[in-house]
Amino acid sequence: MNQSNDNAMNPDTLYREENYTDNRLGAIRKLIPVTTNGAVDSNRPIKFIGSAQIMSQMGPIPLSFELAGATIGDAAENFAASAEIAIQEAAAELEQMRREQASQIVMPGQSSSGGIIT
Repeated sequence: MNQSNDNAMNPDTLYREENYTDNRLGAIRKLIPVTTNGAVDSNRPIKFIGSAQIMSQMGPIPLSFELAGATIGDAAENFAASAEIAIQEAAAELEQMRREQASQIVMPGQSSSGGIIT
């Protein structure tokens, strides 16, 4: 078997996952670092990841964002502010995609450089 497989999991970066939700706004994933035998790895920090979705004209858009905090309570308190930043970033990305799509539209009677064909 090829040991340099880029698709292989790295056993030194494993996390155990716990999920929390308020059944209203979204969910928080608590990622607890573990060693190769499954014990908590206290040499690496716990991570909190928030997830929510926003509705758009194209349907729901999932959002995922890091949450600051040392505890699940801290992460929950930071959820709204972090979600707002993620929403703003998603809106800016959607606007950029819209602009790129609009610039690719060629209107009848125009050349690809935007000039009118006579």
